[in-house]
Amino acid sequence: MDLTLMVALVIALALFFDFTNGFHDTANAMATPIATGAIKPKNAVALAAVLNLVGAFLSTEVAKTISGGIIREGEGGIQITPVMIFAGLLGAVIWNLITWLLGLPSSSSHALFGGLIGAAIIGAGFGSVDYSVLLSKVILPAFIAPAIALSVAYLATRLAYSITRRHDQESGDKLPRKRGGFRYAQIFSSSLVALAHGTNDAQKTMGVITLVLISAGSQAVGTGPVFWVVAACAIAIAAGTYAGGWRIIRTMGTGLTDVKPAQGFAAETSTAAAILTSTHLGMALSTTQVASGSVIGSGLGRKGAEVRWGTARRIAGGWLLTLPAAAVMGAAAALLASTGPVGVTIDGILGLAIILFIFLWSRRNRVGHDNAVSNIDNAGGAVKINKRKSRSQGRAAAARNTKVKETSK
Repeated sequence: MDLTLMVALVIALALFFDFTNGFHDTANAMATPIATGAIKPKNAVALAAVLNLVGAFLSTEVAKTISGGIIREGEGGIQITPVMIFAGLLGAVIWNLITWLLGLPSSSSHALFGGLIGAAIIGAGFGSVDYSVLLSKVILPAFIAPAIALSVAYLATRLAYSITRRHDQESGDKLPRKRGGFRYAQIFSSSLVALAHGTNDAQKTMGVITLVLISAGSQAVGTGPVFWVVAACAIAIAAGTYAGGWRIIRTMGTGLTDVKPAQGFAAETSTAAAILTSTHLGMALSTTQVASGSVIGSGLGRKGAEVRWGTARRIAGGWLLTLPAAAVMGAAAALLASTGPVGVTIDGILGLAIILFIFLWSRRNRVGHDNAVSNIDNAGGAVKINKRKSRSQGRAAAARNTKVKETSK
């Protein structure tokens, strides 16, 4: 197959993966504010899309980790060919869509790494993967970052509930303060997560496109993504974010725990801090794992909250399966593609058929902005700030009570 055509196919598939990454990970930033009623669903995904777009232009450190780190550069350049990258991307896209269909917030990042590693091993052998980079930049952060995010979210939630309590002057009992302000604070914190997501996840597709350009000889070894690659990936992930991954938003928003505004604010700030730190260090972090850890930590931190450990275990199982499952899919696609142009064509046809099947199957049980979080009205009402009407009603009730007391005297 013509090299230019193969490179074009890889770039197109990479941008489609970026699109799936966008709607797969919308929940990381916007599930909790939607669940608490802080932001309306459509407004939430629009805001996240804009901030993902902006964040994609702020850093390229993670992209460099992928384009020149995980897959070794041999004496003649990158050891993986455009055909193998195509196969790896195909495995990542299919796994992303399967987990989306199941409403499972798995890691798009690990799906990408798994697909590329499986394809690289088939195409260039086990020595083509730099396992030290894989361990330090991918695997260790996958365990450490969610644990840190969980701990920070737990402490932040306890602190938020502690400083917003007051004592009854007569009885001395602790009474909850009005916490409606956290609902507005969530707009800021969720926006910060969306911006951070753009700085980390959009870089991964930039790294893949840069990798294929280097492998095709169109770009020098060791260089980072050029501007058109950055712009294309930013637009693709923003478009995917705006599409909204409503199935995963439902899982993250209400599947792990019932989120209140103070919890949501704590979880989002913890998530953003972890992602931005990882981006600065060039770590290709799974933002989904961090966000899930933060939500669980916030649930543990609120007294009386229930963490649904069955859902948490299902999500954790998805984390463990993602990288090896995507690697197997990428390896299978690479094995077929290695037979020549016919194999690449079959890969493309099978991949398209699977994508269409998943999409049509998802229509049987549609999840959208109108039913992703069924108790959104109740959640919003739980933190509803008193309006003038309710205040006047309160004063009227107090006046009636006073009149009754005077009459009884």
